[in-house]
Amino acid sequence: MATVVATGAPRPGRARRVRTRSERRELWAALAFISPWIVGFLVFTAWPVIYSAYLSFTDYDVINDPSFVGLDNYRQLLEDPKIRLSLWNTFVYTVVQVPLLVLISLALAMLLDKAGRAAGFFRTAFYLPNMTPLVAVGVLILLLFNGQEGLINDVLGVFGIDGPNWTTDPQWVKPAIIAMSLWSVGSSVIILLAALRNVPQELYDAARVDGAGFWRRTSSVTLPMISGAMFFVFVVNSIAAFQTFTETYTAFFGAANTTYGNDAALFYVIYLFQQAFQFLNMGYASAMAWLLFVIILVVTLIQLRVSKRLVYLEGEQR
Repeated sequence: MATVVATGAPRPGRARRVRTRSERRELWAALAFISPWIVGFLVFTAWPVIYSAYLSFTDYDVINDPSFVGLDNYRQLLEDPKIRLSLWNTFVYTVVQVPLLVLISLALAMLLDKAGRAAGFFRTAFYLPNMTPLVAVGVLILLLFNGQEGLINDVLGVFGIDGPNWTTDPQWVKPAIIAMSLWSVGSSVIILLAALRNVPQELYDAARVDGAGFWRRTSSVTLPMISGAMFFVFVVNSIAAFQTFTETYTAFFGAANTTYGNDAALFYVIYLFQQAFQFLNMGYASAMAWLLFVIILVVTLIQLRVSKRLVYLEGEQR
């Protein structure tokens, strides 16, 4: 039987080559468009990370060339009492501040979800503090929590409460910093509000038919359905809490501040900054940075492990 081949039809091999060339052109075009980001990432992120890993094994004071010292910087981490102090302060701050921030954000998001047309205004109002420069927040800490003339103690005095010395008493320094950090819950509120708006109304209707009250609906419908967003907020704010720096440094360790220096406010990143830019121990500061990276990585991996039991993903088989 004779086989008829259409002379106008492209051969399979030729069509494949044409498609390959077209895909290659699209790939190069995409790379050209994202090349500014690639260059920025390599120059300002990847290279500093790699170089800091090298510096962590050296003695480097910025002025002289780095000299290799092996693991001496990491051994010093184990012997430095301020490393333990700053890590303890950072862990206490994180363990208290992050759950408080998530709970307050959730409460405000649930209120906004019921606000109707006014939700847009309050959304903007809650987010505005996130636009405040962190240096200004550090100054606000001193103004609001001043033990003698601060607004917080003035308000407490109206109710007959003698307010503490927030900025000088070591027992009250971290509570003051934590309270001030809750100023910027706006971004978390917006994320959780978006998650609440995506909860199917049918689930609430079914729960009401079954006689579920507010707390039952919240625990059985709301929290499971927004658990993914809550987990995201928890992880992101945990990472941010471990790296808290600007507002606390401005309030307690700024160059012009000689009154309020307090070891209770010595967070890990502040001590890292002091080692790097005040004492010029760049090698030691690089080792500190890699220790912080490992700590954040371990904490995040633990959170991811726990999330497999606590976070509900729609369509996931349990």
